[in-house]
This record gives sequence, C-alpha cells and structure tokens, in this order.
Amino acid sequence: MTTLSTHVLDQHGGLPAAGLHVDLFAHDATTPCAHGVTNQDGRLDAPLLESGEGGQYTLHFHVRDYFLARGVDSPFLDRVPVSVTLANGQCYHVPLLITPWGYNVYRGS
Repeated sequence: MTTLSTHVLDQHGGLPAAGLHVDLFAHDATTPCAHGVTNQDGRLDAPLLESGEGGQYTLHFHVRDYFLARGVDSPFLDRVPVSVTLANGQCYHVPLLITPWGYNVYRGS
C-alpha cells in the first residue's frame, strides 16, 4: 500500500495555505486520479493516494488561483507541478512552501 499526502505553507503571508486546490495525475494521464483542497492547516483532509500502487505521479498545485483570491497582483506562478516516483508499500509526504514568485518542495516525513 502506497500513500501520498501533502502540506502547503504560504511564505508570502506567513501562514498555512488554506483553500489551495491540488490535483494528482498518474503517469501520462490527462485527467486527475485525485483532487483535494487544503484545510486551515494547509493540509488535505485525506491523502491524495491511499492504498494505492507505486509508480510515477504528478501533483499540480494551483498557486495562481490561491494568490489571486488573496489579492496578490499578478502572481508569477500558475500551477506548480511536482513529478514523483513512488515505490510500492511506502508512505510519502510532500511539503510545498510557496510565494507568488517561487517555491520549495521536498520529501517530508
């Protein structure tokens, strides 16, 4: 069983990124296999992938919509794609730190 969760922090506002949409795509898919919206803690209420299979996936974080909704004029980033390869039987957590102009991502615990 492979699981995938995420956590998004807004470094511009200095708080968790609540209300940010996240899509998960399986390798080469054109429609998402999962979708979520971050809660007040910047986390999803459920993992994007739960009891899933390993393989190649891409997360799409909709950062432009998030920043426009907060009154940021002309954010540079639109969607942040994060492509990962997941092994079977592993648990993965992907924290993302965002500003309207840049981001940092890593494998968390």
